[in-house]
Amino acid sequence: QVQLIESGGGLVQAGDSLRLSCTASGRGFTNAAMGWFRQAPGKEREFVAAVSWNGGSTDYADSVKGRFTVSRDNTKNTVYLQMFSLKLEDTAVYYCAASRFRTVTPRDYNHWGQGTQVTVSS
Repeated sequence: QVQLIESGGGLVQAGDSLRLSCTASGRGFTNAAMGWFRQAPGKEREFVAAVSWNGGSTDYADSVKGRFTVSRDNTKNTVYLQMFSLKLEDTAVYYCAASRFRTVTPRDYNHWGQGTQVTVSS
């Protein structure tokens, strides 16, 4: 069972950068693909980025491609989401999640963190 805790959210201005962290406890992190999702008020949860178990493969939503970078450090049981050039539309609660395989589909992830709020102001 993998438990996930996100951190690093906050209030930033448009154009700023922010790095989110997701630290895992329990067994299975090093074998799990990890994903980042976000949910804005009144909207469905959407895929942001995913990374394979060894960090060798990544996927990004078109809306964040070129601005966000997902990475992981298995020695620290932590996955990161580095966000650059933040936009107002990036405002959301960001969740990390674990899956047996790298996928963009939320229902394929069976362990979720509690989320961290990112608010981008003008």
